[in-house]
Amino acid sequence: MDAATCKKELVIEIPVDVVRRETQTVTDQYRKLARIPGFRKGHAPASLIQTRFSKDIQSEVVQSLLPKFFETAVKDQKLSVVGQPHFDELKFENDKPLTAKASFEVYPTFELKEYKGLAADEEPAATKDEDVDQTLAKLRERAATFEVVEDRPAADGDFVTVNYQGRDSKDAAGKPVEARDATVQLGAEGTVAGFNENLGGAKAGETREFDVEYPADYAQKSLAGTTYAYRVEILAIKKKVLPALDDDLAKTVSEFQTLEELREQVRKDLQEGRELRARQATMQKLLEELIKLHEFPVPDALVEERQQRRLESTLTRLVAQGIDPRTIDVDWRKVREESRPEAEKEVRGDLILDKIADAEKIEVSEAEVDDLIREMAEQRREPPAALKTRLTREGALDKLKSSRRNQKALELVYQSAKINRKSE
Repeated sequence: MDAATCKKELVIEIPVDVVRRETQTVTDQYRKLARIPGFRKGHAPASLIQTRFSKDIQSEVVQSLLPKFFETAVKDQKLSVVGQPHFDELKFENDKPLTAKASFEVYPTFELKEYKGLAADEEPAATKDEDVDQTLAKLRERAATFEVVEDRPAADGDFVTVNYQGRDSKDAAGKPVEARDATVQLGAEGTVAGFNENLGGAKAGETREFDVEYPADYAQKSLAGTTYAYRVEILAIKKKVLPALDDDLAKTVSEFQTLEELREQVRKDLQEGRELRARQATMQKLLEELIKLHEFPVPDALVEERQQRRLESTLTRLVAQGIDPRTIDVDWRKVREESRPEAEKEVRGDLILDKIADAEKIEVSEAEVDDLIREMAEQRREPPAALKTRLTREGALDKLKSSRRNQKALELVYQSAKINRKSE
């Protein structure tokens, strides 16, 4: 094994008699199914079958025997293998042992350093009145209504309902960009500048025509660097009306009857959330300290798997935001490669926590797993039983259990740590 990596090689040797027996078994299978001119099905001589299908027979013998003997070899040497082995330097000759070199990675062995009594600062988590006010303001926004404006033209902040059609000025025969009953908020950060400029002062019933020049770095690739000629029909102009901050609002947005009750619940929820985030940030500091204390190689296979998971997570977030990753000018291979240092650190942290869990005999019960699945099912809006079945089929249930076990190990490190809680 390379001391600087987790890579290892073994020469696998399979005895002649075992190879002969397996070769005969595979040959018999081919003999039963093969159609050879001049012979009835299943009656061709074994020697002819071996000659005609020699490469196929050898391939099946290798695929059948090598994995089994590799598994026996690593068990004999008490090696914990990561991922799948790679076989090369295969030698398969008549009346000789079958040999091959297996290249693979193993989990690293390392001495667990002291993980209890670590020191860390924790940021304050007090909730201020202005934090509560901001949350209540957001609740007012969600409960807002929209009133049609009839006594004035559209202005910044208004929501304009439109039908529009746009065509590339250089490709008049191309497919148009169009929408019906679309809403444009004038002056909003996400609204295209050309719409802000040309719909201001408009009135319901009007039709306006104008060009919009999209910058070269525009997020939607199909529009970047183009000029589109738009024809926009203004259907209605609406303004947002915020409800009063009173008991009626509390009844509308919650189960509480008074604004004061709602305010206290908001304060409680904010405080619990802040304390949780502060605790999680401190646990991350402790984990980073543990990573610094432990120097050992990590398997490439685990790092590459983590890189892929990080990339898939990024892509999933973009899709959830309504962004097609294919329309963004990003080199995703480069993004994946640049994530390697963080991925390697995450893998190292997991291996350390796994070892702490072993030392502390931490287990995760089936009831805990079911609780996690219920939480995930609620977030994804699917039945818990269906989610559990899918996770089991995809082999993700063990990963979920392992992740929870490591989290419990990190919580133990946190509980035993010397935490300096800063004041405001």
